[in-house]
Amino acid sequence: MRHKEQLKKLIKESIFKPNTQHPTPNLFQPPKEKRQMVHFLKSKLFIYSIVLSGLITGYHSDVHAQSTYPTKAVNLIVPFPPGGVVDLTGRSFAQSLYKVWGQPVVIATKVGAGGGVGMGSAAAANPDGYTLLATHSSVLALPESEKLFGRSVNFDRSSFTPLALLVADPLVLVVKSDSPWRTYEDFVAAAKKNPDTIAYSSSGAYSALHLPIEILANAANIKLRHIPYSGGGPAITAVLGGVVSATVGSPAVLAPQIKSGELRALVSTGLKRTPLLPDVPTANELGYKDVEFYIWVGLFAPVKTDPNLVGMIRRDIKKAIQDPEFVEHMNKIGSPLDYRDGAAFSSFLDKDAERIATAIKRIGKVD
Repeated sequence: MRHKEQLKKLIKESIFKPNTQHPTPNLFQPPKEKRQMVHFLKSKLFIYSIVLSGLITGYHSDVHAQSTYPTKAVNLIVPFPPGGVVDLTGRSFAQSLYKVWGQPVVIATKVGAGGGVGMGSAAAANPDGYTLLATHSSVLALPESEKLFGRSVNFDRSSFTPLALLVADPLVLVVKSDSPWRTYEDFVAAAKKNPDTIAYSSSGAYSALHLPIEILANAANIKLRHIPYSGGGPAITAVLGGVVSATVGSPAVLAPQIKSGELRALVSTGLKRTPLLPDVPTANELGYKDVEFYIWVGLFAPVKTDPNLVGMIRRDIKKAIQDPEFVEHMNKIGSPLDYRDGAAFSSFLDKDAERIATAIKRIGKVD
């Protein structure tokens, strides 16, 4: 880039700087001065040809660098612990990208602060295409929740360029199988009769298992009691043990307990019924509008990544997501693909961000 700036400066000076030694000649000057004029014009043309050649060479160098991307390993930051949906999806998709690129995609696990450590690291990374981010709705929720406490984070949604959505699973609200509530309507009626008495568990304040229940409660105009736990596993165990009455989770995680009869699914947060649990109605079809929430996994790049490079990465993601082994893996873990490219993913994020912000404001400060 330095040589291009020097050449631009040279051409600017040569064109716009007054030339005191060779003022613009008069075509009707004596022969000697005409010869000087010709010499002057040839000198200028020579300088311009050098400048133009340098700019063209620099341009082709940049194009060549992008057209051969990647030339080395690409780091994919995963800001959550191994075994979760982001980790499982990211690791599998890294193998599919390797098939397209011929370069390793290295999983860089950077946990802490509810995903904030890894997402902050990705936001501050060199925007050269060699550091990407795999994450979920925490990229929207964490900055929003920090606003409530007057705290700032070193990233927000504007710190990233969306590349693609890979999966988006709705959540299902479950109760213990011996619960008196056979349907979601039963659950809502009981909550209205006894406000703030039905307790539910989540994986923590403002988490992906906390927000959807509050969205459901807001749509039904009911008040529930929130009991946060350290993760999704403990939240489910609390329901099975009768400590709390309800929780939410992904169909893939809860399907075994539902099919075994330990848990009963009452409602789903998707717009369509999930194939894993086709008998579970959605909140929307029951008449509760504006209820839509997913545990999704998407890929992002630092916001200043060159648009041409972003386009190349998106193109290669589209190729990689068709890898039969990746499709089979996601089906096996119960997270069918929901691929959306940059524009469609951005639209998805707009709606999700609005829902999350509304839910967090309704929840208020949670210590």
